[in-house]
Amino acid sequence: MTPETDIKAETAAARIPGPLSALGLAIIALTVVIDQVSKWIADANLVYQQGIELVPNLLALYRVNNTGIAFSLGDSADSVMLVVLTSIVTGVVLYVWRGSTEGGRLGTAAFALITGGALGNLIDRVWHGHVIDFLFLHWGARGFFVFNLADVALTIGPVLLAWVYLFHGGKKAG
Repeated sequence: MTPETDIKAETAAARIPGPLSALGLAIIALTVVIDQVSKWIADANLVYQQGIELVPNLLALYRVNNTGIAFSLGDSADSVMLVVLTSIVTGVVLYVWRGSTEGGRLGTAAFALITGGALGNLIDRVWHGHVIDFLFLHWGARGFFVFNLADVALTIGPVLLAWVYLFHGGKKAG
């Protein structure tokens, strides 16, 4: 073996399980499937913009069509632009994940949740022209935002990455 081959092998061995690993693919697939099934159920069973309280004064089922970005922000954005932007951001996440050498399995789970959540909303945007949101977070009469399970994954993923990198020093893979 040459020194260059040794360095390549060492770098590859140090990487966390990547996007094409069994763990990465399983979490991405599970996230997309749970998200899409939950949206299909919400779309088929919830009356548009009529709430059903799940946790009084906190969480309700409330189906809307989100033409904006995460958590119903940016409703006036162009749908094609959002598809392109989401695709680019997802590509960047996959690129960073592929080269990551820190974070272990928790880092892999975080990257996979981000990817799965982005793909779940991207599927909606391409298929329907909007994202189906159905969970309404509110405090009494004050509403915060309507979201879906892809948005939950897109929130948990970065929180896990922050946890791994800020509080555990990244923990080398291996």
